[in-house]
Amino acid sequence: MNLLKRMCEIHAPSGEELSMSEFLLDYISKNHNKWKTKPTLHYGDGLQDNIIMVFGKNPRTAIFSHMDSIGFMVKYNNEIIKIGGPETTEGIVLVGEDSIGKIEGELIKKKDKLFIDFNREIDRGTSLTFKVNFRETDDFIQSCYMDNRLGIWNCLEIAKTLEEGIIVFSSWEEHGGGSVGYLGKFIYEKYGVNQALISDITWVTDGVKHGNGCVVSIRDSGIPRRSYVNKITDIAKKSNIPFQLEVENSGGSDGNQLQKSSYPWDWCFVGAPEDNVHSPNEKVHKKDIDSMVKLYKELLEKL
Repeated sequence: MNLLKRMCEIHAPSGEELSMSEFLLDYISKNHNKWKTKPTLHYGDGLQDNIIMVFGKNPRTAIFSHMDSIGFMVKYNNEIIKIGGPETTEGIVLVGEDSIGKIEGELIKKKDKLFIDFNREIDRGTSLTFKVNFRETDDFIQSCYMDNRLGIWNCLEIAKTLEEGIIVFSSWEEHGGGSVGYLGKFIYEKYGVNQALISDITWVTDGVKHGNGCVVSIRDSGIPRRSYVNKITDIAKKSNIPFQLEVENSGGSDGNQLQKSSYPWDWCFVGAPEDNVHSPNEKVHKKDIDSMVKLYKELLEKL
């Protein structure tokens, strides 16, 4: 899990995906010769910091996985405002860097506002993220930013053996989305692909448990087309790979942005559940990670 740890340590909150994008492009260039199929890469002009990898001549399905994380941004006088929806418990350690140097300080609250406790004024607009404490046991992996570095890690595992398919690394998901519409347009118009899987992380709830397999989401704040979800669950049942069905009325993913685009995309969220969501201590069971990778391989082959 060294690769996952390295990615959790990359500072890339929404709007600052470039560092993650550069890491991925470097990783792809150093490893694609070991993969079963060498992908065609699309990135740079017209795609901002996003990356599209196309495997084979007749891809049928695209995997979307967002590169950004939650975090904070410095406002005035070391007041901080949220990027996405991070946990805001006092005492959480935040890190970053501005024009003067590195920053590390605790989150504090004054009345109804959030601040970072630091010994000087920090440059306005500086982004801050949770300090990483990556831990691994026999059963669990725990760290901030498993959402969505685990989703990216899953894609890189799939890339090793993928023969036909598309992998997309997207931006801004944690702060409302913004890249998936034009990425979906590019893929639909260039390759004719209009079905997607969302490689991301969901919640442990009263209906979704650690260790019972990855999650196939029937709905969250968005409702995918049931006939497409049924295809996925039929494949999952026949594969004998453990999975759990999720039904929620909140939360969202890149799938919501695909559904709101002007192109007829089918989509479904398939990902591991975690506890302590959007906190420094996100926790995922290794059995669910294993299930996620195995189910994605099955789906990319049979959808």
